[in-house]
Amino acid sequence: MNINQCMSFINSYSKSGGKITDLSRARELMDSIGNPENRLKFVHIAGTNGKGSTLEYISDALILSGYKTGQFTSPFILKYNDRIRINGTEIDDESLCDIAEFVRSKVSDREYSQFEITMAVAFLWFEREKCDIVVLETGIGGLLDCTNVIPSPLLSVITSISLDHTALLGNTVEEIAVQKAGIIKENSAVVVSQDNKENVIDIMLKTAKAKNSEFLQHEDTSPYGDGGLYASFIYKGQRYQPKMAGIHQYYNAITALTACCYLRKKGFDIPDESIKKSIETTQVMARVQIIDGQPPVIVDGGHNPSGASMLALTLMYLGTRGHKIYTVMGMIDSKDYCECVKAIAPLSDNFIAVDGFAPNAVKAEDIADIASFYTKAETAESLETAVENAKNLALENNGIVVVCGSLYLASEYLNMK
Repeated sequence: MNINQCMSFINSYSKSGGKITDLSRARELMDSIGNPENRLKFVHIAGTNGKGSTLEYISDALILSGYKTGQFTSPFILKYNDRIRINGTEIDDESLCDIAEFVRSKVSDREYSQFEITMAVAFLWFEREKCDIVVLETGIGGLLDCTNVIPSPLLSVITSISLDHTALLGNTVEEIAVQKAGIIKENSAVVVSQDNKENVIDIMLKTAKAKNSEFLQHEDTSPYGDGGLYASFIYKGQRYQPKMAGIHQYYNAITALTACCYLRKKGFDIPDESIKKSIETTQVMARVQIIDGQPPVIVDGGHNPSGASMLALTLMYLGTRGHKIYTVMGMIDSKDYCECVKAIAPLSDNFIAVDGFAPNAVKAEDIADIASFYTKAETAESLETAVENAKNLALENNGIVVVCGSLYLASEYLNMK
């Protein structure tokens, strides 16, 4: 099987697969390939926002401590392989093709999803390469997410929870929280991001108690500075400054720090220096990613209202420092694009809407119509044209270009560079 045949096999499955009501399909898939998940150790992460950043903080701390660390993320940003990594290095084409061919020889003709097939490939690779630990990100939800087929992990991590995927997970934050809490397993432990609402934390606490799972308290920290572009904090007398921008990185970093401290109790030797270096050097693509240049560009794939509001805080801060904001934005129709545009457009000196980056992209005209209530808004025939126009305006006015909205849009931009 060559890479084209491999991707053809993977793409022969739909993104969602057949409808599910339990984990029997995922369990059947794991059984067919020999249950590699039973021979791996996991940190399992669920949440609406912050999963990717928290995963990278934890992973990098483990890697810096000398542990061979598997990383499973979703979706990919630059190419398919980058969602399956060991120590930050994505799966090579040869291994991907070899393992995919094995999976193809074992699977039945059930309506698996691309995500399930990808998970199967990842677990087999992590086992083959003898990973010490795997940091595993859920796809959607938790309770019925196929990654929940794993046995009790070393630790479950719940990041910030807000409204997203409501058609699948529920119409309230509480209903969604119940789904996310589904990754809390028997006789394990869980850490929950402290920026969640009290009722969400209460759901997690009750679930942990019912599962005899330890509920971890966050490490004692305090914010440092004026809450500017970077969310510095103090821990054990030392200042930590995340490399990633945005006040929300304070919560992601503290959650990761707490997780790493707990992993020490499970036998992992993770020095404070490794945790500190991880927080201060980790950068996740398309998460308020600041790309220096003339002009600077911020790339962000925060595709739900909560994610957009976090980006908005960063743009608000930059605006108070005299920077004009030139926004290029595109969304897909399965997200609450109206609220996302309403969060970003008022902070934009000029707003350019785009489409064409995904089959279900919202029409650029529709996005521009919403933005026009708040700022000067227009459309562009392509992302390339939109970015070029935004950069020209930014260069003329000491501005910053923001490419935001859908992760698919962010991915297309990063692949253009």
